[in-house]
Amino acid sequence: MKVPKTVYYAFRHSSSQTLKPVPVVAVDSIVKSQKGVVLVKRKFEPFKGYWSLPGGFVNYGEKVEDAVIRETKEETGLKVRIKKMVGIFDIVKRDPRWHVISIAYQTEIVGGKISPGDEVEEVDFFKKLPSKMGFDHLVILRKAGMK
Repeated sequence: MKVPKTVYYAFRHSSSQTLKPVPVVAVDSIVKSQKGVVLVKRKFEPFKGYWSLPGGFVNYGEKVEDAVIRETKEETGLKVRIKKMVGIFDIVKRDPRWHVISIAYQTEIVGGKISPGDEVEEVDFFKKLPSKMGFDHLVILRKAGMK
């Protein structure tokens, strides 16, 4: 099977011995504080220059809870702990690269200093959500009670 260069897939072997694409798993972190919700401005495509929730892909062998803590630290400099799961988001076209299923968690800051990681241009607190949001993160924030 030839995989297009501009699209990425995860595959599994089927009983017919062919490779079939499967969804990949990501996590999103809703970091709330008295200063607002933490958002990152993306440095790379997709959604370069858009604000989004801190998050990313779950590594092979990694628990989703560990992934959301790791991704939040990598992208924001903040150490967080999980308060609760907000939901599972599986809009097929949420990421233009592939089919991504995201598990979103509400988290709270327990340490660190806000600082943009290597994959983001900026990181900041928002009391009012920006109009230029990537992925389905506005949907996730609405489900978490943000207006």
